[in-house]
Amino acid sequence: MAIFLTDTSRVLVQGMTGSQGLLHTARMLAAGTQIVGGVTPGKGGQQVDVDGHRVPVFDSVSQAMEEVDAQVSVVFVPPRFARAAVVEAIDARIGLCVVITEGIPVHDAAAFWAHARALSNATRIIGPNCPGLISPGKSNAGIIPADITTAGRIGLVSKSGTLTYQMMYELRDLGFSTCVGIGGDPIIGTTHIDCLQAFEDDPDTDAIVMIGEIGGDAEERAADYISEHISKPIVGYVAGFTAPEGKTMGHAGAIVSGSSGTAQAKQDALEKAGVQVGKTPSDAARMMKSLLP
Repeated sequence: MAIFLTDTSRVLVQGMTGSQGLLHTARMLAAGTQIVGGVTPGKGGQQVDVDGHRVPVFDSVSQAMEEVDAQVSVVFVPPRFARAAVVEAIDARIGLCVVITEGIPVHDAAAFWAHARALSNATRIIGPNCPGLISPGKSNAGIIPADITTAGRIGLVSKSGTLTYQMMYELRDLGFSTCVGIGGDPIIGTTHIDCLQAFEDDPDTDAIVMIGEIGGDAEERAADYISEHISKPIVGYVAGFTAPEGKTMGHAGAIVSGSSGTAQAKQDALEKAGVQVGKTPSDAARMMKSLLP
């Protein structure tokens, strides 16, 4: 099994006819993803040849859901159009919307997050500014390289795209059920806690790797949740021990004020909850290898 994305997931690409959309549609298809269509308003009715695959283009998400039973949307839409694209996916009640686009204004992210909440969270949002998610050997929705790891029984949830890739590679011999890059913007859809609970409920996930970074209190809240609700072993890593106080680092959400949001505070909270925390990604990978046969 896997969480959120399986080999039967029928995936739609919003912005497929753009350069990034086409590039990553080809990569997703090569990974075995069931790409059933793309959405570009005004280009409905066309078909695009993507490395020998004829992929239909629709004018809207709702049309694609009706005609090809799309269940997942991956958004490769420029920032100024991203809010409208995500709201369209939410209004169509698609089950999962993976927002790859970076540089989306915070107020736009807040608006589509609130819109999803108003519609009873019928659409799960992952992102924005994230690499997406992959269930190795089954499906890949986003920009995560599909050839750096294998299928296995570890679940991975991470704020950082590049650290997602590193951990996938370092633990490639053990493999993963699903790897989820949730993004590090101040406002995101799916959180560490959402993924932790999904992995806890997945019978084919035996252990979890959680990657955080400085800024905000998401990791501290996850630690509180872990102590009360998660029984599976967890290894963690927090990026940003050397970041200067008060300066935004990398992601827009990675800002530290006083002792709040520091890597040390996050590590302390996680260790208090029973999570083994590595000093480096490689150290965290070694810890995971020692937990599993």
